[in-house]
Amino acid sequence: MEVYKIKNIAGHMSKAFLSNPLTPILAIAILLLGFVSLQTMPREEDPQIEVSGGAVMVALPGASPKEVLNVVVKPLERRIREIKGVEHVYGTAMNNFGIVNVQYFIGEDRESSNLKLYDKVMQNMDQLPKGTMPPLVKPFDIDIDIPILTAAFYQLPNVQPNVVELYQTIRELQQEINALDNVSKTTLKGVKRPQFNVLIDLSKLSAYHISLGQVAQAIKSISTNAPMIDTINKKGKLVVFGVENAIDTIDDLKELIIAQYMGSPIYLKNIADVEYNYDIQNFQESLITYQKGMDKDPEAVREHEEKEESSEEKEHAPVSFRGLTDQITLTVSKLKGTNAVYIAKEAIEKIQEAKEKLNNAGVGFIITRNYGVRADEAVNELVHHLEITIFIIMLILIPFLGWRESMVVTIAVPMILAATLFIAQITDQTINRITLFAFLLSLGLIVDDAIIVIENIHRRLHLDIEKKSVDEIIVQATDEIGPSTNIATIAIILTMVPMAFVGGMMGQFMKPIPLNVPVGLAVSLFVAYVFAPYMARKFINFKKIKAEVHAHHKKEHGDALEEDVTGKDEEGK
Repeated sequence: MEVYKIKNIAGHMSKAFLSNPLTPILAIAILLLGFVSLQTMPREEDPQIEVSGGAVMVALPGASPKEVLNVVVKPLERRIREIKGVEHVYGTAMNNFGIVNVQYFIGEDRESSNLKLYDKVMQNMDQLPKGTMPPLVKPFDIDIDIPILTAAFYQLPNVQPNVVELYQTIRELQQEINALDNVSKTTLKGVKRPQFNVLIDLSKLSAYHISLGQVAQAIKSISTNAPMIDTINKKGKLVVFGVENAIDTIDDLKELIIAQYMGSPIYLKNIADVEYNYDIQNFQESLITYQKGMDKDPEAVREHEEKEESSEEKEHAPVSFRGLTDQITLTVSKLKGTNAVYIAKEAIEKIQEAKEKLNNAGVGFIITRNYGVRADEAVNELVHHLEITIFIIMLILIPFLGWRESMVVTIAVPMILAATLFIAQITDQTINRITLFAFLLSLGLIVDDAIIVIENIHRRLHLDIEKKSVDEIIVQATDEIGPSTNIATIAIILTMVPMAFVGGMMGQFMKPIPLNVPVGLAVSLFVAYVFAPYMARKFINFKKIKAEVHAHHKKEHGDALEEDVTGKDEEGK
């Protein structure tokens, strides 16, 4: 009998791995690598988006908003627009200060964009007016500027409100969280920082013939920080000087000699009220209200609400909330490419460790945002859906291929996904909703190659099992469908290529699909040619097939013999 001659790579691969003892070891290694990748890959709710931009901040002391706009903001805007890749430029002018925000096109390299912005500003320093402070170029980093965890801290009931003490308590905790691994930045929102406030009585200032410049100069002479000056406070009446923690005691400031009047020294306390409080020039307020009982046992309140929601007969009692109170929000951001789940968990553990200390200081807290939990839930839910989908595929294939053949295809699917997940990890991707959506999308495509191989092996076994060896039949069956399967898979891969060239925010957001679906399809070819023949050799019941073929041939031979005898009888008659 003539030996079948292998014609393409499919046959060569199946022959090389069909009887190789390393094949099952390789299969187990792929599954383990996929499992490890699933557990160790950084988890995020959404994919990372390459967003480039920054802000240029320039101070011009003593200038009005109109002057800042004309001599600082507009010249900078014109020069920055010359940078290649800039999409939008926005300028803002205010007293003594100007800001120019720059946004690049989505997909521009972040490092290169930041360097181009810095170089352009430095090259045009000579166009800024005299007296301009050195500009500050602050790049925009979406991974740092968007926090993964926020916690609101507030003072508990029956505690005398003190926004300065609240800030000082949270400040210590912020420093501890900022020292955690992979935490890029922590910020405090709604902060009222402590400072000395000097509330000047303008009538007394006029009576002593003293100017504001004299007062400012006197304060500067004893403080390391220049005083922050504003013309009004919240009451809109007094000139305010703020000195940020620059003087030891309030008495030092009160006894400061400002000038002399008729031979007598004029002290600061003679023309102003001096107090140690928070920065009253800061008009921004951050307030919180919460349900009564949340400060004592938040979990018990939530469980009670869930029970009420599940009870349709019971009428809901009115919910009582506490009055608005000052709060400080702590935000935690992570480094690029790190696991949001672990970082958020570690930060929350650090807050929980400080819970007793916070309560003793009269401070309560509540987690208001946790992208780590949301990312973990989204990933786990999609993994569960993948498991359900694989099980459904097996049930659908059983009536058409048989349970043994369907098991081969079902085992091939997690192997393909495991290999694809491992490749995604070594290419510095993160696991997120879009990555797993790409896997769900490719499920209906990656099973095709294994089904084609198994179906052709099944067909060839019924045709040649009495003529050839099982190994030769499996290799021949795999080799026969190689060219057509290769072309079909490549055609599907090519349909995904245009998606990789989609620009803008949508292109960046959907990037995991054109990255992972083609890889999954290519891996499916490898699994179909290497592992599907091996598993078919192990799982398929060849004795049963041989018996079926033998019975079928015997029946055909019997039917032919019966027809021959019937024909002879008719001729004899």
